[in-house]
Amino acid sequence: MISLADKYKHKIKTVAELAEILGPRPRADKVIMCHGVFDVVHPGHLRHLIYAKSKADILVASLTADRYITKGHHRPHVPQDLRALNLAAFEVVDYVLIDPNDKPLKNLEALQPDYFAKGYEYTVGGLPSKTQEEVDVVSAYGGEVIFTPGDIVYSSSRLIEMEPPNLQVEKLLALMSASGLTFDSLRETVNSFVGKRVHVVGDTIVDSFTQCAMIGGQTKTPTMSVLFQERQDFIGGAAVVAEHLRAAGAEVVLSTVLGEDPLKDFVLRGLKKSGVTAHAVIDPTRPTVNKNAIVAGGYRLLKVDTLDNRSISDDIQKKLADSIRSTPADAVVFSDFRHGLFNRRTIPGLISAIPEGMYKVADSQVASRWGNITEFKAFDLITPNEREARFALGDQDSGIRPLAAQLYEAAQCKTLILKLGDRGVLTCRSHDHEALDSFFVVDSFVDRVVDAVGSGDALLAYATLSMLTSGDQIIATVIGSMAAAVECEANGNIPVRPVDVLAKIDAVEARANYEA
Repeated sequence: MISLADKYKHKIKTVAELAEILGPRPRADKVIMCHGVFDVVHPGHLRHLIYAKSKADILVASLTADRYITKGHHRPHVPQDLRALNLAAFEVVDYVLIDPNDKPLKNLEALQPDYFAKGYEYTVGGLPSKTQEEVDVVSAYGGEVIFTPGDIVYSSSRLIEMEPPNLQVEKLLALMSASGLTFDSLRETVNSFVGKRVHVVGDTIVDSFTQCAMIGGQTKTPTMSVLFQERQDFIGGAAVVAEHLRAAGAEVVLSTVLGEDPLKDFVLRGLKKSGVTAHAVIDPTRPTVNKNAIVAGGYRLLKVDTLDNRSISDDIQKKLADSIRSTPADAVVFSDFRHGLFNRRTIPGLISAIPEGMYKVADSQVASRWGNITEFKAFDLITPNEREARFALGDQDSGIRPLAAQLYEAAQCKTLILKLGDRGVLTCRSHDHEALDSFFVVDSFVDRVVDAVGSGDALLAYATLSMLTSGDQIIATVIGSMAAAVECEANGNIPVRPVDVLAKIDAVEARANYEA
């Protein structure tokens, strides 16, 4: 079956290619150019394009690149490659151009279309300054600006605000096609994890769920009364990252700090059963971190944390550094929850202990405490969420792409996967933030959320192994997102298995082929 990309991508051109195709003015065939975002192509857009085509022989549709779209934190909803393909699929459009600039002025000067078409709304109340700039450029070389009739005007922003488009599969197909990737590329990567060596360093947490039944409230005080039913304990924090990696097929060592208590034994038994080698430093002066959610009728009433966030001692830091220095591995993962292991005093020494040439990964889940992902400088991969990024930069206002660019530079990393919750992830992979392919977005693959806690740990593990085996940021982001979706669809922190990720890949491919 011929894909949308294969059928229409021949229409998508660069400025240089179009300049050669169109040739200089005067031309035998008249050229008209339209420019816009085209985030969601609606009847108003189509009327605009049809009217423009009626005025010339060749219609060039130019669209704004992702990085210059500033309406809302999370726009565009449709990435530039897919927006270009959407326009190319229209018979009325002859060529499509993704504008590498913030305004169409340079392209107008380079291509010199005979006509430049603008929507009717740009004439209401006088010309805006940006439109006047365009008129000046077109007039300077002898072209003409045409304003399309205003009998139908629709707003993409209003349509999107009513119901954001669900283009999960379409975005994925466009992204993979542009890089020559297939679903088999994903499967081959997942099947290549076996034998990779990963050393995880970080805070272990025991996540507990105390199930209760609601009895009622006290009559004299505002106190809820619940009946204890059962308690379930799950290995979490850095330890579950290690379990995800081991379940995926890697050889895993975990260096961590535990208290001298029964939960320490629970963690060590669980790690041994999972096949993770534990280098645990026992600190009798602190408890093993425990976060106990009190649940009644499916609702979390309260969370009781037992922990000590003070910094580890110099002696414990030295033991951890020695473990980092002496453990053979292909990658080291710093899994930071700010429960004493990582802080400004310890981080430089722990980073300096990493052997030369080892792939370095960091995740710092610290949005509710003091901590900063940018303290892990010059790592190969970091995977914070949006809140943690804003916390680290003190930035509550920027859009997602500017935010990611700032964090990328502040952390001096090679790959940033920014987790956006139910909106998926955005990956930044280049210091050249003006480049069209510097960013890309992968939507969430979750079909039904059961428990979102721990999904970031699964993404971290599978993205790390994907980078080790394929070296491809798109593959790593997609597989990491698939693993996160699998984790969201299960209750509790359960290590994600390759068979589960492969099943998710199969399900998405089936939807792409209209089989599901």
